[in-house]
Amino acid sequence: MRKRPLIVLSTVAAATLLLAGCAGGSDPESTSTPDPAAETACLADIASGAGSDAVTVEGSGADAKVTVPAGTDLAEAERSVVVEGDGDDVMPGDLVSLRYQLIDATTNEVLSTSERGPDGVLSALLAVQQPQQIVDPTQSTVFTVAAECLPIGSSVVLTLPAAQEGMNPSVLYVETIEQLPTTASGSDVDATEGMPTVKLDDEGSPTITLPDSDAPAETEVAVLKQGDGAVVGAGDLVTVQYRGVKWSDGSEFDSSWSRDAAPSQFQTSGVVTGFKMALEGQKVGSQVIVTMPPKDGYGEGEINDTDLTGETLVFVVDILATTPIEQAQ
Repeated sequence: MRKRPLIVLSTVAAATLLLAGCAGGSDPESTSTPDPAAETACLADIASGAGSDAVTVEGSGADAKVTVPAGTDLAEAERSVVVEGDGDDVMPGDLVSLRYQLIDATTNEVLSTSERGPDGVLSALLAVQQPQQIVDPTQSTVFTVAAECLPIGSSVVLTLPAAQEGMNPSVLYVETIEQLPTTASGSDVDATEGMPTVKLDDEGSPTITLPDSDAPAETEVAVLKQGDGAVVGAGDLVTVQYRGVKWSDGSEFDSSWSRDAAPSQFQTSGVVTGFKMALEGQKVGSQVIVTMPPKDGYGEGEINDTDLTGETLVFVVDILATTPIEQAQ
């Protein structure tokens, strides 16, 4: 069942961090934004042990076969390095590409894999704290604990003890492939007449200048940089940088750039219509600008200092990654 790996990973994450002497918080919002202060240290830096050392991995990539020998004691969270890479160390908050398998340690059944991604590869924004609710296994801090403080290119097995009565222990096998850019990497596209103009600083942070014209009556989307990555599908889990301003006065109301440029992650079905229209169908690596009237934003109504109701909104969005949601089996 689709919910099984989500239940395993969301439940086991807290237990794993507790066993490692580390606690994570919860973010009740629909977006997942790393805490920059937590990015400089490992969440757990779990050591190897007899249990993780006993797990065997034959092959690599999508063909890797992970086996837990019968009778292996997986009472503690342990991590063994199968292959050590030669890239930069992976840290909490990093955006990486990876392959993975989640294995039931009692039956050796494969519960979840990255096979839904192109060539069996998925992107993952390594969470610095466990989200209150996850929609895809890759959002679990268990992935952070598996990959952190090891070079890119490493493959590891992480043993996960049963977190609740009636659950079997499990093993997460992860191969990190590359660190992904945190700004749009696509080619520049000529500006669209009548749209707000955008200027980027040396870090890629956008300044948005509004035209001297009436606010648009319909949502308009223009591509500023054309990427060549995977296409964002309906309901995908996307990772983005963004800045949003009000058409009425140009003031910023929300921005990942103002949170130390820590990328945000959310499902396209969990945002306002105009933002969804800006994302779905675009390619990873693209930067887009969207202007949306209230009907595709936060609705009509009286404007006040703390409410976006009645406002026409402008977003500049760097599309960094997209992850297809794991479907029911």
